[in-house]
Amino acid sequence: MDITLNTGSPIPQLGFGTYKIDDGGAPEAVAGAIAAGYRHVDTAQMYGNEAGVGAGIAQSGVAREDIFLTTKLDNPNHRPDDVRRTLGESLERLGTDYVDLFLMHWPLPGEYDGDFISTYRVMEEFVASGEVRAIGVSNFQTHHLEKLMAATQIVPAVNQIEIHPRFQNRTVAAYCQAHGIAVESWSPLGRGRSLELPAIVEIAERLGARPAQVVLAWHLAKGFVAIPKSITPARQVENFGALELELSAGDVAAIDALDLGERGRVGMNPDTMERGEGAAE
Repeated sequence: MDITLNTGSPIPQLGFGTYKIDDGGAPEAVAGAIAAGYRHVDTAQMYGNEAGVGAGIAQSGVAREDIFLTTKLDNPNHRPDDVRRTLGESLERLGTDYVDLFLMHWPLPGEYDGDFISTYRVMEEFVASGEVRAIGVSNFQTHHLEKLMAATQIVPAVNQIEIHPRFQNRTVAAYCQAHGIAVESWSPLGRGRSLELPAIVEIAERLGARPAQVVLAWHLAKGFVAIPKSITPARQVENFGALELELSAGDVAAIDALDLGERGRVGMNPDTMERGEGAAE
């Protein structure tokens, strides 16, 4: 199942996330996910596993052009020369001459004098060079997006943000969808906390599905791209099975009602995230 980006290109709506998979474990995990059916793989410079992800894609036997591959710019690399240098390093580690999507991982409004515009303008160069097929952002709030789009040429193809049943990030998601920016959910299962919620367990039991499948099916029904992670082959297959699960309007509404707003956030707030805070989705 694909959705169409504002570039006109498709992106598989269910992807495989690699956060906290180390470089040594990434080849097996990625190759296994591709064998399970995934054709969208998400990594980042920050994760330290790009070489392993590239090796897993190579080992899978699936042609590179049939895999939608995303990586992200690490927080210490926002200055223009560092953006250019580190994209080249990422491509080398991944073993490819292009990525399908390159994201600015965090806006870091308190760093670099709040200048993420210069960073993004360099990313625009990569589209022209063909090293990147689409560019976008991650963890951008509405006010960051407004500032960015007022000063740059290319509307982000994607904003990858924290979304799960307890934190639905509705204001940002609605803004993105109104402006043609695809919404991609990181931590789509709420770091596993969503799977024990009674409303989700009830839906899963009634549909003969697993709670993770129900949550992922909810993301898909909302029109989001979701990137669950598991290194367990059976869980990879189980998560991929969400593509076959259809929720009723009532099921979607029941999950919508679980939103806690800001109290449900499990990750860092983009307005206060700083460069040196370490790995974060």
